Amino acid sequence: MAETAKVYIVDDDAMFARGLARLVGAAGWQVEVFNSAAEFLGGVDAGNPGCVLLDVRMPGMKGPELYRAMLARDMHLPVIFLTAHGDVPTSVDVMKMGAVDFLEKPVSGDVLVGTIRVAIARDEQERSRERERVEMRGRFERLSRREGEVMQHVIAGRLNKQIAAELGISVKTVKAHRAKVMQKMQARSVPELLAVCRAAGVSGAQLP
Repeated sequence: MAETAKVYIVDDDAMFARGLARLVGAAGWQVEVFNSAAEFLGGVDAGNPGCVLLDVRMPGMKGPELYRAMLARDMHLPVIFLTAHGDVPTSVDVMKMGAVDFLEKPVSGDVLVGTIRVAIARDEQERSRERERVEMRGRFERLSRREGEVMQHVIAGRLNKQIAAELGISVKTVKAHRAKVMQKMQARSVPELLAVCRAAGVSGAQLP
């Protein structure tokens, strides 16, 4: 997906932003430039993988404030901070929030391009994990209530006889529900079933 990745530049220094855009474009990525945090929040489309090159000090909303606003809106594009006025407290704060890096201007082109590659790779991995989670969750939601109850006991390690006694049904019925669970969850074994549940973010307490 790297060819569809977009790099968003948010910097009030128009000349510096144009220079960054030329560098990023020459490296093969799509580029979009915003001159303020408000402009970025109002115009960004985070549908494709990418990252944000974000200035720390801007008029109005500063870079770290914009990053907090992004996280509050579930905009999880990776962020690389750029600043001409580096200070340790700010760098520590944004790195704790999950920023990819905190680079001082002027930044080496090679360093910046390498950091962008890391950020975009991180974004692609996160999007892939989210697609997998949604797919696995969809499998879970196809279970009937009874199938969900049986699955809860299966992933807890209980035998068919124990499940039958607990639910007040026959062992034959347990086996039928269990087979349906494995079919719908696309799992060939209990360890695979556990892995699907983890990928879906489903715990025993969340089962029907």
